[in-house]
Amino acid sequence: QVQLVESGGGSVQPGGSLRLSCAASVSIMSIYRMGWYRQAPGKERDEVATITTGLRTNYSDSVKGRFTISRDNAKNTVYLQMGSLKPEDTAVYYCNGRRLGGMDFWGKGTLVTVSS
Repeated sequence: QVQLVESGGGSVQPGGSLRLSCAASVSIMSIYRMGWYRQAPGKERDEVATITTGLRTNYSDSVKGRFTISRDNAKNTVYLQMGSLKPEDTAVYYCNGRRLGGMDFWGKGTLVTVSS
């Protein structure tokens, strides 16, 4: 069983930055795709950014140019660098791992609040 633990959430003012981390209990080279999703109150969970073992990245239109996903295979950790934060980025951010074949693993989430 893969365990994913997020950290780095918190409160920040609009225009600020945060970096989220997701530490995996296994080698992330064994997980085809790692990603970040978010869920705002009353809304569905949406994909934010993903990165594959081949370092192919994908971003939602709402964060493109502001967020950067990266991975450190030696530390089994995936990061989400978030900049130019907006109030609409407020959500619980979840780390996801997906193996080939579609098996998904989820962290418990970390809350990001963007407010003045």
